[in-house]
Amino acid sequence: MVGTAPLRVLLGKVGLDGHDRGIKLVARALRDAGMEVVYTGLHQTPEQVVNTAIQEDVNAIGLSLLSGAHNYLLPRVIELLKQKGAEDIIVFGGGIIPDADVSGLKAAGVRHIFGPGTPMAGIVDFLKGLRP
Repeated sequence: MVGTAPLRVLLGKVGLDGHDRGIKLVARALRDAGMEVVYTGLHQTPEQVVNTAIQEDVNAIGLSLLSGAHNYLLPRVIELLKQKGAEDIIVFGGGIIPDADVSGLKAAGVRHIFGPGTPMAGIVDFLKGLRP
């Protein structure tokens, strides 16, 4: 039986946001579901996140944002991925992101936004759905 390599997911906190409890819970849920998780920690720049994602050969980047800078930071990550020829890396976000901003973020290339209270199983299922 030939096994499939586990999904590799980078989770990060970009910008000045210092609240990381939620993303740590997501990291644990993804690990429990058999995924490999790279957590970049707090106060990362979009450039740091993209460089780490490429170096770690991840399938997806999940960013948690509570600072209100989501309309800049998420599209910036996608722009940098394109510049580096890594647009195959899926970007998703979560945290406090107003519903009114979701359609613009999706138009910029963000695959999905998870709001507060999203069951962990929903995030796991989304990522598992990335596999053919």
